[in-house]
Amino acid sequence: MRKIIALLLAVATPVLAHAQTPHDALGKVMDDHWAWWLSVHPVDATARGVRDYDDRIYDISLAGRAAQIKAEQAFVTRLDAIADSGLDPADRVNRAVLLWMLRDDIAGESHPAERLMLFTTYYGWHQGFASMSDGLPFYNRADYDSYLKRLSLYPRQNADALSITRQAIKGGYVQPCSVLGNYAASISGIVAGKPQDTRFYEPFTRARPRDISDADWAAMQARATALIRDVVAPEYTKWHDLFVKDYLPACRRSDSASTLPGGAAWYASRVRAHTTTDLTPDQIHAIGLSEVARIRARMDDVAAKAGYPSRAAFIAHLRTDPRYYAKTAEELLQVAARQAKTIDGLLPRYFGTLPRLPYGLKPIPAAEAEGTTTAYYMPGAPESGIAGTYYVNTSKLDQRPYWELPALTAHEAVPGHHNQIALQQELPLPPFRKYLASFTAYVEGWALYSEYLGEEMGLYDTPEKMMGRLSYEMWRACRLVVDTGIHAKGWDKARAVAFMKDNSALSDANIDAEVNRYISWPGQALGYKLGEIKIRELRARAEAALGPKFNLRAFHDAVLAQGAVPLTVLDSQIDAWIATQKAR
Repeated sequence: MRKIIALLLAVATPVLAHAQTPHDALGKVMDDHWAWWLSVHPVDATARGVRDYDDRIYDISLAGRAAQIKAEQAFVTRLDAIADSGLDPADRVNRAVLLWMLRDDIAGESHPAERLMLFTTYYGWHQGFASMSDGLPFYNRADYDSYLKRLSLYPRQNADALSITRQAIKGGYVQPCSVLGNYAASISGIVAGKPQDTRFYEPFTRARPRDISDADWAAMQARATALIRDVVAPEYTKWHDLFVKDYLPACRRSDSASTLPGGAAWYASRVRAHTTTDLTPDQIHAIGLSEVARIRARMDDVAAKAGYPSRAAFIAHLRTDPRYYAKTAEELLQVAARQAKTIDGLLPRYFGTLPRLPYGLKPIPAAEAEGTTTAYYMPGAPESGIAGTYYVNTSKLDQRPYWELPALTAHEAVPGHHNQIALQQELPLPPFRKYLASFTAYVEGWALYSEYLGEEMGLYDTPEKMMGRLSYEMWRACRLVVDTGIHAKGWDKARAVAFMKDNSALSDANIDAEVNRYISWPGQALGYKLGEIKIRELRARAEAALGPKFNLRAFHDAVLAQGAVPLTVLDSQIDAWIATQKAR
């Protein structure tokens, strides 16, 4: 209790009495913020090696969220009291990044949709809890005792989430009907079957820790089985039943976020948050149409060179020829693994600094796979000995073509998400920038740039793979058109699907899952293409300015050297790097 009181006092009080310089004052704010953040994200704290909150899980309640926003506002006040003029360049970036993160969170929370809509087709609290063990250490008795305690706490978190969801239903802050077809299964599927077959039990299938006796290990396994069966699973049933009986009948008929109360303002705030720009939806829509036309011309050229009369004819062949598709999940994973290792061997040619943390490959859990994207990446936790993970969707195998895997792997694994995020965790930065800074336009822009870099790396050595690469770039360009079309221009799902199908080579299943994601998670999809455009623009600027002095490995290291930042900050950082290179 004393520790919590001290922490709250640190958050609420502008402590400047002992700060002799602006640098010291900023350091104090950053330290207090990090300690506070760990206290309200206890599972993440455990993953980062802070064990003070091992008996807690996240407080999802509206009261808990209101307390977080109040604390963030207090940090903003303290940061505003520190003048930029007294800080060195590194400190100014630290201050700017923390202010951006805090203000963005506060601004988003001012919209009821942000407070009340707790899930998208991509993520919900029930999925987050099911994946909790993926980010936790399991080395000794204390680790397992902590995990069992956390399993027992789920009824409170679920009750709070269901209470908020009932308020959302009452206020009309619900997801559109068009995206919810498979959602019930994403809830019930998590606890389907025997407790021992669920993801919750997986830590107890590992080797017994040395400090636990055989008898105690058996008792802990029995305790886990009972908790999953008698405590956790009934909560998933409660959410499933509420979803089917109350949520689905109240789902929204319109696909646009702008039709929600205050929805247009909420969408505008999400656009700014995910792009870190002041671009309007109309401007983004126009950029998207321009990019679609440019990429379409390249796709036409690839199809012609492959001997097909049209882009559409080549894509029809790619979508239907069975030789391009795995017959089993294991076959798909084997091809993905080989692709990943091939890229691993090329990385030193393009990067001077690489992360120490490795990554693994796993299938997306079956309960989520049917309704989610083709792959995703989950960061590791070096402090807890957890590697990054490249998750591949092994459902609907007839719609997961091999010719997409080079671009997919470059994006989700290396040199994309794993390379960037694992390296960020190792940089000499304040902890909040190592672990919390995750600006969509930077993180996803880098991953999409990595797909582009794959051309130079020689990943697309057949017309099929090149069409896969261009289809993936087209997919992200289409997002600029479709996301703004839905949420700012009144498009419905059918129009968005038709646009995606006409312009990309994505399968029907992927297009459906992706459009559902854009509808249910407004604005997030805009960061990818805008971030990639900025990184390519900065590379062209550096090449023009430096001429023979330009070094691609050094440029990539410069882009990754400060971790995720807003695009405006990245722009100024690369300008400074160019100036330094010129002076050499």
